[in-house]
Amino acid sequence: MSGDRLLYDYWRSSAAYRVRIVLNLKGLEYEQKSINLAAGAQSGVGFKMLNPHGRVPYLIDGDTGLNQSLAICEYLEERHPEPSILPGDAARRGHIRAAAQIIACDVHPLNNISVLRYLKNDLSQEEDALNAWYHHWIDTGLRPLEELASASKGPYLFGDTVTLADVCLSPQMYNARRFRMNLEPYPALVEMDKRLMQLDAFQAARPEAQEDAS
Repeated sequence: MSGDRLLYDYWRSSAAYRVRIVLNLKGLEYEQKSINLAAGAQSGVGFKMLNPHGRVPYLIDGDTGLNQSLAICEYLEERHPEPSILPGDAARRGHIRAAAQIIACDVHPLNNISVLRYLKNDLSQEEDALNAWYHHWIDTGLRPLEELASASKGPYLFGDTVTLADVCLSPQMYNARRFRMNLEPYPALVEMDKRLMQLDAFQAARPEAQEDAS
């Protein structure tokens, strides 16, 4: 029941974007509550009491409340294992997690809106410097993933099945375009993202499809 599953969300949050994709892939109904990050709603007393971390996504599933997108995705995988986003043996699942974490742990935290605001407001960095910072860290993550995509024997990063790595890829590609990153050095990733965005689960999760999009 969607009434038992509530996602605290923001349309432009790439972390929340990942969770929306997984919920959609697994055919799980859910309600959404927008936390306007641009307006600072994540710092509001009500949300901070619920989630002291003060960030989205935050998922309430029955009596369970969880933050951190990859933790939520793996929780959903364990509760609802089909279709699997972590298929295969332990080694294969390890490789999938590693690819996902290149984006979720190495790239995204350094380019989070809170980091960019700190660079701009506290360290007085100009727009050109912010863009150079953003592009540098995206490049460090996309280059190894481009090699992985080029070597894949299927339409997705790990063959014929959409995995957690693909779930992290599309939101990062969206962010790269949003910040006008030159994607010509990553042709395999561009084509893979196009295939992913043909899937209903990815289409429904895209930022512009959310009710709070502005």
